[in-house]
Amino acid sequence: MNEEEKVNRGPLSREENQGDTGLSNLRPKSLDDFIGQKAVKKRLSILLEAALNRGDSVDHTLFHGPPGLGKTTLAHIVAHEMGVNIKTTSGPAIDKPGDLAAIVSNLTPGDILFIDEIHRLRRNVEEVLYPAMEDFKIDIVIGEGPSAQSIRLDVPPFTLIGATTRTGLLTSPLRDRFEVVLHLDFYDIEAIERIVLRGAELLDVEISDGKGGANEIAKRSRGTPRVSNRLLKRARDYAEVRADGYINREVAKEALEMLGIDDKGLDKLDRRILTTIIEKFDGGPVGLDTISAALSEQKDTISEVYEPYLLTKGFLERTSQGRKITSKGLAHLGYEDNRLL
Repeated sequence: MNEEEKVNRGPLSREENQGDTGLSNLRPKSLDDFIGQKAVKKRLSILLEAALNRGDSVDHTLFHGPPGLGKTTLAHIVAHEMGVNIKTTSGPAIDKPGDLAAIVSNLTPGDILFIDEIHRLRRNVEEVLYPAMEDFKIDIVIGEGPSAQSIRLDVPPFTLIGATTRTGLLTSPLRDRFEVVLHLDFYDIEAIERIVLRGAELLDVEISDGKGGANEIAKRSRGTPRVSNRLLKRARDYAEVRADGYINREVAKEALEMLGIDDKGLDKLDRRILTTIIEKFDGGPVGLDTISAALSEQKDTISEVYEPYLLTKGFLERTSQGRKITSKGLAHLGYEDNRLL
C-alpha cells in the first residue's frame, strides 16, 4: 500500500493494527470484497454513493444481528469507502457522560464513531448522545447541587454506527435516532464456502473446493464467518500435522470432529443445552433461567450465542412457557420421545 492510500484510508483501526495475530487479517476491507448479506450490501452501497455524491457524512446507522456476522467489519468498510477515520469503542467501556463527551469532542468532521454492544450503554450516557446525534451538540453539567451549571458544547459533525445483538434492549429514543437500520442474518452454505476459500487464499492454505474441504468447513460453521475463519485455521493446523498441509473433505471432517463439532455445526455446549432440556426437563418447556442454572452458564451467553442458531436449525423452539426441544432436535441427537433410539 502506498503512502497516498494510507492517508486516504485514515489511521489504522484497532483490528488492522493487530496484524496476523487474530482473525483481523481475514477481514474484507471494501464492500466489493464483502461476501454475502446481499440486501445489506445493496442498501449500504446506495447509502455510501449518495453521501459521497452530496459530500455529506453517512447517516447514523445501526447494524443488528447475531454475533460474528460482520457488523464490526461493515463499520470499518464504511469508513474505508468514505475515506474517513473511525473511532471504535463499546457500550460497557463508556462509564460516564464525560467519557462520551471526550470521545466525541476529539472527532474531526465526517469521522465515524463505532459503538459495539450499544444496547449496554448506561442511561445517563445515552441521554448525552441524543443531542450529539441530532444537533451535534453535547450538554455537560459542571458542579453539583445548587451551583451546578449546564453548558452546551458544539461537536464536529460525525456519523454514529452502532452494533447490537439484542435490538429489543435498545431504548426507543436511541433506536429512533438511527436513520438507517440494517439486519444481518446467518449466511447460507454457498456464501460461507466462498469465505472459506477466500480465507484459505489469504492464509496460503491448500484446500479442495467443490464438495471438498471448503464445503465441509462451511457446513459446520453455523452460518457465521467468524466461526468459519476460526475453523479454517484449526483445520489448517490439523492438516499441517497429519495431512501434509492439504485440506480435503476427509481431513476437514477429522479436524472438526476432533474439536467436537458435528455435521450440523453443533458443538459440545449446543448439545449440552439440548440434552439437558431432554433429560432433565422432559423436553421442555423450561425457562432460560432454569437452563442457565442447570448448565452453570450465563443466560446471556445461551440466549445470544447459542440459541439463535439452534432456533434457525429448528432444533429448539420458544414458547410462552419457555424453551422446548423439537422432533428435529430429538432426531439429530438420536432420541425418540425423549429416549435414546
